[in-house]
Amino acid sequence: MHSYNHLFDPGIASFESLYRAAKRAEKNKRMKPEVLEFNHHLERNLFDLERELKDKTYAQGEYRLFYVHDPKTRLISAAPFRDRVVHQSYHGVLEPIFEAQFIDTSFACRLGKGVDAGVRQVETYLRKTRNMYGKMYCLKGDVKKYFQSVNHRILREILFRRIRCKDTRWLTDVILSSAADPNDPDPVGIPVGNLPSQLYGNVYLNELDHFVKESLRMKYYVRYMDDFVILHHDKRLLHVAWNEIAAFLRNRLALELNHKTAVFPVSQGIDFLGYRIWTYRRILRKAYVKRIKRMMRRFERDYAVGRITQEEIRRVMSSWNGRAMNADVPQLKETIAARAAAMGIVF
Repeated sequence: MHSYNHLFDPGIASFESLYRAAKRAEKNKRMKPEVLEFNHHLERNLFDLERELKDKTYAQGEYRLFYVHDPKTRLISAAPFRDRVVHQSYHGVLEPIFEAQFIDTSFACRLGKGVDAGVRQVETYLRKTRNMYGKMYCLKGDVKKYFQSVNHRILREILFRRIRCKDTRWLTDVILSSAADPNDPDPVGIPVGNLPSQLYGNVYLNELDHFVKESLRMKYYVRYMDDFVILHHDKRLLHVAWNEIAAFLRNRLALELNHKTAVFPVSQGIDFLGYRIWTYRRILRKAYVKRIKRMMRRFERDYAVGRITQEEIRRVMSSWNGRAMNADVPQLKETIAARAAAMGIVF
């Protein structure tokens, strides 16, 4: 396995890399007060970051913590903007190194992948295997409290197999320790909402991907971060795979599968990435439908009193409208369109 040196200077800590990172970090956030403040003295701030990184005096600021419900409740950790610039530069250099070793059917937080591509891959496998085998079964797995359970020691071992650069290892430790308990001798957990955490999440479970594909020889496997699907015509083999995966996660990655993990006939539909998926049909999960309707009611109230603009509503609703357009939910599509039109919004 090839390892990499000289990633830091020139590279992550260079003014040029930090400038490009700042432009990526400000996308869709240019008018936020902290972004405006940083950009007001952009050159000086980038030179300061460059100096702190090269002098090893850089330290992360405190995360701003808040909860989102999407649909389950998650604690989000938002780093200060200057740290997000460093994260972007770090991610921009490291991501291509690890991307090269990811399998094709890992779909989270990767260019050209995403939710829709992951769902289409499951549909493709369902159609292909139905024609080949007839009755098919699914192992649907979910890692228990994934981001909160990632072990820093194990993650560092995996990352540093590829990263030989001492300065980049130092910055990795700075980023990891920013959300760790300083009194914990074996810290766990990476912050949700942190750009490096997206990369770490894929790198960590890439170990599982290769185990499933190369050791278990499971051909029809799809993963989206901590959720995965395996299709097979032999139910017994899927139960064996379940036990093997549970042991691998426990012994190699210090992780557990949660209680939702199960083996079942694909004729029941596969609950994956917000959809229930059959061979030639997909519908939105009931929880997502309820959330869309709840969101529309809130938008209608806020728009009526001037607390939100049409553009803000359109921006939020466009992703939900796109998700509904890709599902067999004609009544919901009509409801979204009608209620949006009542506020003067056309998708």
